[in-house]
Amino acid sequence: MAMQEKKTSRRTFLNALWVGVGALSLAEIGFLISRFLKPREQRFAENTADAVIAAGSVDAFDPGSVTAFVRGKFYLARLDNGGFLALSRTCTHLGCTVPWVDDEKRFVCPCHASAFSINGEVLAPPAPRALDLFDIRIENGQVLVDTGKRTKRVGFEAAQAVYPGRA
Repeated sequence: MAMQEKKTSRRTFLNALWVGVGALSLAEIGFLISRFLKPREQRFAENTADAVIAAGSVDAFDPGSVTAFVRGKFYLARLDNGGFLALSRTCTHLGCTVPWVDDEKRFVCPCHASAFSINGEVLAPPAPRALDLFDIRIENGQVLVDTGKRTKRVGFEAAQAVYPGRA
């Protein structure tokens, strides 16, 4: 008995090839979409050199003002009641840099339109939580911001603000 060879036609081969390429493309697109939608985890170096930044004199910041610090990648917000907050410039949704819009008196993310108040609270989603904070201390009338330690938070609490003259 002679063995019979099973031949595959060109059409069958090409159809199988296209199905395989299509499946691979769909898998790649699915992976890219899932990576885009999932908030990235950020790793920040703790206790790095140059972590404490002297922002300036307490009197240099008017109540209700926000000052950007490029070196430390933070905003120093002086609340209307005189308290200070050092807010991260990084949106808690997907990590875009969030600018302060002075005319609107809020932070607005250019990537997905999340909005945050002067104290970092979410005003408009999709951001899931408030902007992260850096530790502040006031020594001899100078505002010092420790960018080596970032605090994640859900929302604003009055105890998070640092006031001149208080321990």
